[in-house]
Amino acid sequence: MAKKNVIIIGAAGRDFHNFNTFYRGKEEYNVVAFTAAQIPDIDGRKYPTELAGELYPEGIPIYAEENLTRLIKELEVDTCVFSYSDIPYKALMNKAALVNAAGCNFALLGTKDTMIKSTKPVISVGAVRTGCGKSQTSRRIIELLMAKGLKVVAIRHPMPYGDLVAQKVQRFATVEDLALHKCTIEEMEEYEPHVVRGNVIYAGVDYEAIVRAAENDPDGCDIILWDGGNNDFPFYKSDLTITVVDPHRPGHELNYYPGETTLRIADVVVINKVVTACPEDILTVRQNIQKVNPNAIVVDAASPIKVDNPELIKGKRVLVVEDGPTLTHGEMKIGAGVVAADKYGAAELVCPRKYAVGKLAETFKIYPNIGTILPAMGYGDEQIKDLETTINSVDCDAVVIGTPMDLNRIVNIEKPNTRVYYDLQEIGTPNLEQVVNEFVEKL
Repeated sequence: MAKKNVIIIGAAGRDFHNFNTFYRGKEEYNVVAFTAAQIPDIDGRKYPTELAGELYPEGIPIYAEENLTRLIKELEVDTCVFSYSDIPYKALMNKAALVNAAGCNFALLGTKDTMIKSTKPVISVGAVRTGCGKSQTSRRIIELLMAKGLKVVAIRHPMPYGDLVAQKVQRFATVEDLALHKCTIEEMEEYEPHVVRGNVIYAGVDYEAIVRAAENDPDGCDIILWDGGNNDFPFYKSDLTITVVDPHRPGHELNYYPGETTLRIADVVVINKVVTACPEDILTVRQNIQKVNPNAIVVDAASPIKVDNPELIKGKRVLVVEDGPTLTHGEMKIGAGVVAADKYGAAELVCPRKYAVGKLAETFKIYPNIGTILPAMGYGDEQIKDLETTINSVDCDAVVIGTPMDLNRIVNIEKPNTRVYYDLQEIGTPNLEQVVNEFVEKL
């Protein structure tokens, strides 16, 4: 029987996981290529044989997604498997039409074929869009579990943008580990808040190997917390699934892939940012939850902010730097930095566009709808340097840093600056403490 040629359409994350869990080692398939999108400078590489397995002694090449139609014809592809997240349904089906028109099947892998079973209880935290508030929800869950004396190990959705073999299994327990593993800014934004609070977090490429390492962590492991990325569904079979929704983007919970999947599989739905959202938008989100997942427990929450030095904001012309993916993939117009600038009386938000250089200037061209904010893009040394140059070139009085990690640690900011912090705060009942108590009692 002839092998079926497959291309996996990805963005350095779910694509590798889909290969590892469904295609690796199966002789009836021949994965001829990955394509890459969203993340700069990840095409032109190979998924190495050390990870791909003995059926792929030369590894698997990674091409830019813009070459997909040509690749389908040249490589005689039978099926293209879409494998990345936070994409509107219209754009998803546009890609399906392109693939079908080239004579090829278009496929989406589901939970059954891609979720790995852990020997430990698993709580997963996901969201319907990038920037809903997964990170602070994960931190809140971990705090509640640790208060009960349980050892929690977090596992983060992949962001393998460097040496894939070296990134097979990564363990982060200290801030120094971030430099050891040569993390990008996006990675540091996700890992640093965990390690500074004293809990271990794993990430990497091979999530079977990662979960086995986490289960046997040298510091102990009672429960695994899956900290999702973008709006992807979990890589692990979960005993409790929590999904965060955002009333600042009402309706998105039913119009983005695979965000609606995360909503439909949720045991608990957290409506975040209810303090700053319009009542009618909150109602829309509630109605949509009821429509597709009426049995879910719904928790109302906010993400209140605090600022190191609010006096640097009041009456000042400020540059706001926000989490990059929230502004780009997540299409958010505001973040914690903008909220802080408004709350503490900034005189003006200075637009960074005319000061942007290099990779940052390209980011504004690719994502023209970013508002008067600077995304903290830093997928490599060149982009980090461009970020530093841009920040220091902006004509402003102070810089408001809304990123989840300490940007000053890796960027030399020559202007007065202050960090914004935010944690999840439930409002009323039911709340996450009740959810966690019930979960632990069932264990």
